[in-house]
Amino acid sequence: MGYTSELLEQVNNMPTILRIGPYRFFFFSEESGGPIHVHVIRERIEAKFWITPTVSVAGNDGFAQHELRKVMRLVEENKELIEYEWNKRKESC
Repeated sequence: MGYTSELLEQVNNMPTILRIGPYRFFFFSEESGGPIHVHVIRERIEAKFWITPTVSVAGNDGFAQHELRKVMRLVEENKELIEYEWNKRKESC
């Protein structure tokens, strides 16, 4: 479960849009198309969240359910910033 060392290195090179406590919020650089979403990583575990039309879990690789709910609340609280950063990145591609 979680990232391999090689994939973790790639993830660490992706631009961070937000950090809250141990959580890093980021996009993969090649993901400019499709529905707005964000990846959240803590150590070697990760979840992906759809942002629109409503925040929902797109995938979970290691977060316990109670922590996943906590991270989802953080995504919801920062939805506007995530959408802004997504659109800014899409414009620059």
